[in-house]
Amino acid sequence: MKDGNREALIWAAAGAGALLACRALARRLFGYSLRGKVVLITGGSRGLGLVMAREFAREGARLAICARRSDELEAARADLKARGAEVLAVPCDVTDRAQVNEMTNIVRDRFGRVDVLVNNAGVIQVGPIEVMTIEDYENAMKTHFWGPLYTTLAVLPEMRRRREGRIVNITSIGGKISIPHLVPYSASKFALVGLSEGLRAELLKDGVVVTTVCPGLMRTGSPRNALFKGKHRAEYAWFAISDSLPVTSMNAVRAARQIVAATKRGDAEVILTIQAQLAARFHGLFPGTTADLLGLVNKLLPEAGGIGRACARGKDSQSSLAPSVLTALSEKAAAKNNEML
Repeated sequence: MKDGNREALIWAAAGAGALLACRALARRLFGYSLRGKVVLITGGSRGLGLVMAREFAREGARLAICARRSDELEAARADLKARGAEVLAVPCDVTDRAQVNEMTNIVRDRFGRVDVLVNNAGVIQVGPIEVMTIEDYENAMKTHFWGPLYTTLAVLPEMRRRREGRIVNITSIGGKISIPHLVPYSASKFALVGLSEGLRAELLKDGVVVTTVCPGLMRTGSPRNALFKGKHRAEYAWFAISDSLPVTSMNAVRAARQIVAATKRGDAEVILTIQAQLAARFHGLFPGTTADLLGLVNKLLPEAGGIGRACARGKDSQSSLAPSVLTALSEKAAAKNNEML
């Protein structure tokens, strides 16, 4: 082997060793026990939020969950209590700052503090841009950007005073790569990724660790409550099938456990599903090619028409394809994760 090649290999090995050492040190510094900690989860009444709540409870955390619908919250509270969790359920619309402040005060009155904030509340509108309205974009931004900002600002002062805390922002692979027929969703998730990464950089000095979670498709059962526009039955079919098949989606429990583990380690970012990881890397290397490929995918998706700019929930957009054997896993998850109400 030539001296130049040998030297390059030595430097590469040294660099890899230093990187591994830094990661080990970071995990030691940011390692975090959840036993007895107070975890507040927005959008915690169903889907991924409820699955995460179960996993945080398994770690010994005390739970506060919030969502807009009281009936869903009560069902989730009963589910978690039956599993032995100590849980407080508070109705709250995170797009309303006054409600957020009131909700966090109620949590503090009950538990004394918030140790971990998980910004999970979400909304998703599916359809081509021709049927999207300004209100769709505003609603997505209120839910995915302003909501997490409101909750973060509500709990941050106490975390800074204690010089300890965790903030976990559930974004999306759609916040890394803008997906056709999900433009309001993707645009708002891009905003949340930017907020989350900036918060981490600025808050580490205060002992507050921010983790950005970018899930791919997960089998939570959420398509039933997503909003579909245009040819809503066709839109629901492709979305529900993609969200259900093992080759394209991830088991929700496995996803939640990875999120909890990342919270404990204090990871900067975690991208869930191999497919999402590969897509993010490819996009990082070839952004133009990615956009062109997605343009080809868009040609396969339903055109505008149908109910136009009106919205229909997934459960009101069923067809011969969904539900079917192709969506069986997602339907099973919906029943398990409080998505049937």
